Formats: sequence, C-alpha cells, structure tokens
Amino acid sequence: MNQHVQSEINRLVHRLKQDQSADGSWNYPFDTGITADAYMIILLKILDMEDTPLIEALVKRIESKQTENGSWKLFQDEKDGNVTVTIEAYYGLLFSGLRNKNHPHMRKAKQFILSKGGIKQAKMLTKMMLTVTGQYQWPRLFPIPLEVVLLPPTFFVSIYDLSVYGRVNMIPLLLLGHKKFQITTPDTPSLKDLFQTREDSSEEQVWEEYRTEEYRSFFSKLQTGVKTLIGYPDYLHSLALDSTKRFMLDRLEPDGTLYNYFGSTFFMIFALLSIGYSKRDPVILKAIAGLKGMACSIEGHTHIQFTTPHVWNTSLISYALQEAGMPFKDKAVKAANQYLLSRQHYMYGDWLIHNPDAIPGGWGFSDLNTMNPDVDDTTASLRALAKQLQAKPDNRDSWQRGVAFTISMQNDDGGFPAFERNNDHKWLQLLPIEGSKYLLTDPSTADLTGRTLEFLGNYTNMKKPEEVSKRAVDWLLEDQKRDGSWYGRWGICYLYGTWSALTGMKAAGQATGHPSIQKALTWLKKIQNEDGGWGESCYSDIKQRYIPLGTSTLTHTAWAVDALISASEKPTAEIEKGIAYLIRAGQQESWTNDYPAGQGMADFLYIHYHSYRYIYPLLALSHYNKKFLET
Repeated sequence: MNQHVQSEINRLVHRLKQDQSADGSWNYPFDTGITADAYMIILLKILDMEDTPLIEALVKRIESKQTENGSWKLFQDEKDGNVTVTIEAYYGLLFSGLRNKNHPHMRKAKQFILSKGGIKQAKMLTKMMLTVTGQYQWPRLFPIPLEVVLLPPTFFVSIYDLSVYGRVNMIPLLLLGHKKFQITTPDTPSLKDLFQTREDSSEEQVWEEYRTEEYRSFFSKLQTGVKTLIGYPDYLHSLALDSTKRFMLDRLEPDGTLYNYFGSTFFMIFALLSIGYSKRDPVILKAIAGLKGMACSIEGHTHIQFTTPHVWNTSLISYALQEAGMPFKDKAVKAANQYLLSRQHYMYGDWLIHNPDAIPGGWGFSDLNTMNPDVDDTTASLRALAKQLQAKPDNRDSWQRGVAFTISMQNDDGGFPAFERNNDHKWLQLLPIEGSKYLLTDPSTADLTGRTLEFLGNYTNMKKPEEVSKRAVDWLLEDQKRDGSWYGRWGICYLYGTWSALTGMKAAGQATGHPSIQKALTWLKKIQNEDGGWGESCYSDIKQRYIPLGTSTLTHTAWAVDALISASEKPTAEIEKGIAYLIRAGQQESWTNDYPAGQGMADFLYIHYHSYRYIYPLLALSHYNKKFLET
C-alpha cells in the first residue's frame, strides 16, 4: 500500500504542476451546465452583436448536453430531466438562428417541456429573463417599489438584509420591473407554443406566486417604510433611479462585470438599457467583453462560466501540493502564492454594512474579484500562504489582515457565513421565491464553520481564536443532524458538511470520543459503498436529507476518507478501503468524474469543479501518508 499511495500522490502532483498557468494560478473550469451558454446567445442576439464563431460554439455545447428524451438535466441522475434548463436551452437554440422548431431535437425538447406543464413551470429567474425578452408581460403593479433602495440599513428592512448574491441580482431586476422594460428584435423567437392554455401567459398566472398572504404583508411593510422617507414623490423617485444606477456602476469589477457574476451582469445590461443606455455604450461593451472573458474550453466545447474560479482553485491546489510534501519555496508553489498575494483585497465592499469595525484583508473567489471577499476563499488562501507568510516578517501584515478579517466575520450565533456576517433573516425564507433560503440569506453553515475552525486550530496561535473556536464548536454541536451528519451549504452535501465539521472540530481540540464525533464517524462508515468509496446525489440538496448516488465518486470518497483520518489514531478497515478506491479509480474515466460536487442554489444551480478530482484525493492520500505511513 505504501508504494501505491506515494505513486498516486506523485501522479497527482505531476498533473497539477503540468496544468498550472503562466501567472501561477490554475484555471480549471467552473462548470455550471448550459444556462449561461444559452443566456449568452440571447444577450448577443438582443444587442445585435454578431459573434458567429462564439454562438456556433455555444450551440454545439448546448446540443451536446441534450438527453435522449429531449430534455436537459441539472445533474446526471436527475429523473426524466429539468424543465427550467430545457426551456433555457430551447430558447437559446432558437435565438441563435441556427436551429428552428422543426429540427428533430427541438421537437423533442418542446414535447418534453409541454409534458412537464409548459413554460409556466420555469423557475423565477428564468421567468424574469423571459419577461425582459418579451415572452411574458410584467404585472400592472410591480410588487416591490423602487424606492426601497433608499431605505437605510438601520430600517427594519432594507436591500442590505438580502444576501450579497440576492442583492446584486435583485437590484437590476427591481429597476427592470419598475420600468416594465422589455426588448425584442425582429428575430426574437416566439414561445407561445409552450403555453398550454391562454391563461398560462396572462399576467395573473405568471405572477400568481407574488399574491400570497406573506407577500401582501411584506410589501405592505415595504410601502409603509417608503412612506416614511422624507421628500416629494417625484424627487424620491428620481433619487431611487439614481441610487439604483449608482449601486450597479459602483460595483463593477476591472473587467466591467457586476461583482464578476454572469447572472447579475446579464440583468444589469438590460437594466442599463432600460434607463437609456445605448447598445454600444462603453459600459455595456466592456461588460460583454468581461462575460466573454469567462469563456473556457471543456472537452472541445466552449462554455461560459458563471464566474472564474482562479483564486479558489489556486489556494486549494497550493495547499494540497504543500500537504503532499512540496516546500513553499518550490517554483510552482511560489508562483501560486505570489498570485494569491496579488489577489488579497484592499477595498471596502458591502460586507462593511454588517461588519463596520473590520478592515479589508480577505480574498474573493474569482480572478478579478476586488471587493466581494468570502470566508472560504480567505481561509483557503491563508492555508496556502501560511508557511511563506510566517517565515517572512515583511509579509506579516498580509497574514494578520487575513486572519483578522476571518475572525471578524463570525456571526453572533457562533457559526461562520460565506460573505456577510449576521445576514440571515428568517422571514426572507417565508417569501414564495424558489430557493429563497439560498438566494436571499447568508447563514452560518457547517462547511464554512468547520473549515474556519480547521484553519484557526491548525494555523494560528493567537489567543482570540480560542474564544472564537469554542463558540464555533458549540454552533456545530447544535447544528448536527440526528443521524450524525452535517449539511454543507456550498457542496454536495451531507458528506461535504460532515467532512468540514469533523476536521474542524478535531483541529479545535475536540476529543475523538466525544459523542458528536462518534455519531458522525458511525454515519460515515454506515454509508460507505461496497467498492470502498462514497457517493452522494444532488437530490440530497433538494430533499434536505442524505440521498446516496448509488455509485462512488473520487471527490466524495476523498472527503469521507479525510474525515475518518482526522479522527482516527490508526488506519481502520474503512479508511484502507477508501484509500484503495482513490488509488484504483484515480486514473479511470467514469461519468462520476463529471458529477457536480458544488451547488449555488438548490434545484437550480450545481457546479462541477474540474479541479476537485485531483485536489481532494491528493489531500486525503497525503494526510493518510503523513499520519500513518511516515511515523
């Protein structure tokens, strides 16, 4: 086993070093399915931007993902298919002008959509896109007054109560809804044949979910809040328009995109058109160039990424390489860490609203993210940089700023969020918006809390983290599920959360004999597959309970094995079988290698990180090697 473990470690290290970019980063794809591909086609055609090679390439990728029954899926084991994604693919292909409704594959897609209830079954954000491009009508009275953007953070409700991701998408949509903006071209396809009845396309049917009692109560409060604003209605309205515009433009990243997100930039472009910007305005042209810059190649196909994952990939890989035995002075690690240092944040962002005493010092997820840091990328980058920053006194400021920012982000409940502290308003989850729990709130989560604990326990020796860690451990103990698992918000799902929580609690000094840890270990062992691996379905995320995939994956197995290693004094039978699976499956091609291991929003956005099949097996094998073979 010893020889096989080292051989697989060497193979993974070699592969990662081979794939490093010239700037020291790793740009493995951030694969989010076909939604952004379809939206990019629609956007280019609406703006009269004829980029034939790009549109043809996106059409080919979208078609390559269609299944036998005419549908598109969010994940491979999704039963039948996904009606929302199929509507997006169908619309994008029609908009391209390269496919028409008589094409056999298009007929199958239409048949699938109608069999699932038609176009009215689309998710909210998809309906918004369809409304802006002329397929639906806006309601006569948009349910949220634009003036809410003027309500201060100190008011009982404001736009800053939304998560940063929800806010950056909802602000452009507020303006679009207020303007009732729609834009079509002579070539805009009609989707009338996807409505099963005439009533389906009526304003009442489209917006019926906004007429619930919860909504009426919520919007009544918003109206009351708006009435407290001092000023004449015309003045307030003008001020709200200006504030909305300024909100978007003040958050443009160096590439011209809004917070480096595809979705928010997509809706921002339409919002700017609604207030008089021309299709060739420099701001819009730069935003389009930024979105094109998110393109990557996957198996010969062009994919528009939802964002670029450079910092996340690079921080995890640099750390994994060092755990595998490479010194921080190694050329590859040194280049990676230099890249990471160049991406540390020095600008204030929206996080300041909920964390006014902190100073910048975190890291964001994407290559050109300068003002939207998150706890995950900050601790991941600090892990990678730890040995280098602690060895060089002139780098201490960077280290201290990063650690201080991390600690400052702890929520009052003891857990850690992703982007903003204490921004988890439960009443937002009552609103009838699909995925409101994920779209609108940023709560403490087991994955963020566990990994922050692991970082503080293994890489800091400051006194304050001891207080921080105790509160974080208490939160995790309270958050553990009855079966012994934890739910991970940003990965799939219970395996992800359990791995994060276990490794974090062990780093914080929790004894292996603690009932919580024993319960988690029992759960992990119980769900191990016969082949020695583990595998979890994205349905776990939708059903909110553990759903096995029915087969093993490299990433899930690596998380489970690493969790077991962290809490074991000697190699157990389950660990040995898991390690054997990682070695055996590491070089095998399987559909599971493309299975999503990350999620953005349940039942809507799932992420296949192309780097994970190398990173996490390397970490698990390296930790096994260091703990059990080298001693």
